[in-house]
Amino acid sequence: MLFGYDKEHFITLPTPIQHLPAISAITGCEFFIKRDDMTDLGMGGNKLRKLEYLLWDAKRQGATLLLTYGGAQTNHGRLTAAVAARYGMKCAILCLDDHPEGINANILLDRIMGAEVWVKPSDGSDEGEQNKLFGQQVREHYEKQGEKVYEIPVGGSNTVGLRGYFECALEMKDQLAEMDLSPDYIACAAGSLGTYLGLFMGARYAGLSAKVLGVAISPFGEAKEKRLMEYYREACQEFGLPEDAKREDFLIEKGYVGEGYNSVDERARRAIYTMGQKEAILLDPCYTGKAFGGLLDMTETGKIAKGSKVLFLHTGGTPALYNPKHRRAMEQELKEGLHLL
Repeated sequence: MLFGYDKEHFITLPTPIQHLPAISAITGCEFFIKRDDMTDLGMGGNKLRKLEYLLWDAKRQGATLLLTYGGAQTNHGRLTAAVAARYGMKCAILCLDDHPEGINANILLDRIMGAEVWVKPSDGSDEGEQNKLFGQQVREHYEKQGEKVYEIPVGGSNTVGLRGYFECALEMKDQLAEMDLSPDYIACAAGSLGTYLGLFMGARYAGLSAKVLGVAISPFGEAKEKRLMEYYREACQEFGLPEDAKREDFLIEKGYVGEGYNSVDERARRAIYTMGQKEAILLDPCYTGKAFGGLLDMTETGKIAKGSKVLFLHTGGTPALYNPKHRRAMEQELKEGLHLL
């Protein structure tokens, strides 16, 4: 029980923290990685920690169908589909996005696990309002079939889901104590903010000295700034914790967004190749590749000082490597090593 909510236990915890000796050698910093890509269901990823709490709440309400939102290649949608399949529920994933180039990558996995994927191109108006109407329409469709629908926001990022990464920070505290390790930074990709804010609040609660660094993977403008502080206040009020953090306490690096969310990004690809060729760990082009690419640049430019200890959270997302738009760019860069005899 964490702040009034229990959870369904379907992840084998703790996930390991591993040293990255080759990355440490080339950066001049000591790098470690928390392997939340190794969580159990649906090819793994960070959203499963949130979904443990969200599923408990859904079952408590008697839900028969999980409905959630994201881009057409949403990792969160894939893992919601996995959890629904595991617990005998239906799943609908609503994507305000261009029509995909067929059934591939996460969409293929969604369908293998039985989820229905609804894709609707944006009309250019406010996305929140579009999703609200989209959700109402699809919800009514399923309710007419007799389903009890439980809605989960983008990324599972509400105060219920946030508990997953609050708890992860407590897990990290115990692991770091066992390793006699005190990192200067705990770093992760920052998207819908549930993972970042959960780590921030959990680390603060646990008394960890590390700065929690979020590398933005999508535009972080006025609306996102407003949401960060609103989300923090909502969580503090619900958890009964003091609202003692100011905006300047939240360390968000905004300089590596590139052309936007899930954009084809050269720095992200270089980071994927570096991690793959140096440590045999696969990152993804949307979240972890972009965030790790930012961290590598920060060590090169001095934003992260030489000798710093950095713990990077691997949030999963590997199926995105098979997204056609990312795959095409990588194929062009990697084709010289393919020898056809």
